[in-house]
Amino acid sequence: MKHQFLAVDLGATSGRTVLGTVTDDVVTMKELTRFGHDIVSMGNHRYWDFPHLYNEIENALSLLASQGITPTSIGIDTWGVDIVCFGDDGLPLANPFSYRDPHTADEPARFFRDCLPSEHVYDLTGIQVMNFNTLFQLSAMKRDGNSALNAARRIMFLPDALSYLLCGIEVTEYTIASTSQLLNPTTRRIEPALLSALGLQPDIFPPLIMPATVIGRLTPAVSHRTGMAQIPVISVAGHDTASAVAAIPATDESFAYLSSGTWSLMGIEVPQPIINDDSCVANFTNEGGVDGTTRFLKNICGMWLLESCRNEWEKEGLPTDFDTLFTLSDRVTDPMRSIIFPDAAEFGSPVSMLDAIRTYCRESGQPVPETQGEITRCILVSLALRYRQVMEMLKRFAPFPIKRLHIIGGGSRNERLNRMTADVLRMPVVAGPVECTALGNVMLQAKAAGVVSNLERMRAVIRKSVELKEFQPSGENNELWDEAYARFLTLPK
Repeated sequence: MKHQFLAVDLGATSGRTVLGTVTDDVVTMKELTRFGHDIVSMGNHRYWDFPHLYNEIENALSLLASQGITPTSIGIDTWGVDIVCFGDDGLPLANPFSYRDPHTADEPARFFRDCLPSEHVYDLTGIQVMNFNTLFQLSAMKRDGNSALNAARRIMFLPDALSYLLCGIEVTEYTIASTSQLLNPTTRRIEPALLSALGLQPDIFPPLIMPATVIGRLTPAVSHRTGMAQIPVISVAGHDTASAVAAIPATDESFAYLSSGTWSLMGIEVPQPIINDDSCVANFTNEGGVDGTTRFLKNICGMWLLESCRNEWEKEGLPTDFDTLFTLSDRVTDPMRSIIFPDAAEFGSPVSMLDAIRTYCRESGQPVPETQGEITRCILVSLALRYRQVMEMLKRFAPFPIKRLHIIGGGSRNERLNRMTADVLRMPVVAGPVECTALGNVMLQAKAAGVVSNLERMRAVIRKSVELKEFQPSGENNELWDEAYARFLTLPK
């Protein structure tokens, strides 16, 4: 029997809607719409255009209705941490802050000094300290007397807020909440001690639900505007990485994953959170997964580095296609002459990424990369070396031997970086699928519909449906990689 599901997959720079068709053995995907969305700067802040995101969802529903297609359900995933405040009338009070807004730059230090110590917060949440986590966004909003927060009756994470506007039911989905540094992974609820430290009421967030749960149905108003029947709205794994990890076509537990896109998220899937002094010092995070799993991982700056450079080169009238940039990078005579630490603060949201990279290399006593090839090579090598550093940490925490790395998402198409990663890790790398997030979204809707029973079955269907590419370590240049890695470990953090 054939089932069709509408997946809304929103990334931090673009979004798309996909129609997934699932039988007992195979899933196929068809992209319906793709759209950009930009951070909007107003005053001293950076926001998301929330009405635009919602409107694109209704556009996809209208498109399907015009084609006479009624999907079994709809599900939404987005990036993590960002929130929407809703008022007493059930309407959003303001566009949500972007996680790249500078108002949280120094907020962790202030929160840990004035509210709760960092070690206690980590014990409660098991979450990596990053200044844009929801905890620090709320703390900064409270500090600034933010009018939307002051008037909020409810706070919802982005996928839950969009689902609410479709069906009128307020929920907090587990995986998206787990990105916030507000969720206790042991009790599986928003931690009261943190809400109290923020001066927020215990019920400010709606009730928690797990992935693959039916939230409600499209409201009559949405159905009328779009022409779509009142289909169910499913709470999938609302965090895009959680949906992506659910779609990894692994055959056993002995793998690590790298969700590669704007951000790189490297981790392992474990049955229980790993929260101890060592994981705290290493600044690893425990985020919610599917079927009771935990994603033990570290956030790494990803292709944001190269994307930012490409934007600048485009304005200069230079070529920006990946084939050209990678070809130019291959021609660099000393391929590891300049290395950066990708997660250094200066690369978070610079005015010019090109200037930031050059300044970092100059101030760390390295040759300054000038050409497109040199900059591209610097970024690729630096990311591969960072992956090795994080993998070595993961091996110390993993309760099983890590035998391979699955690279998923858009970055899985980057064959240059995939080969480098296999070589620097000296481990097989399995690349694909590219459509991992949308696949996970669709398969979790299929689980809610009873088409598949569990995570293992979801992955079995995906393995039959996608093409993968494996990269074996070449064994070449091991000494060169080891020398570069030794230098990498000494770079400013």
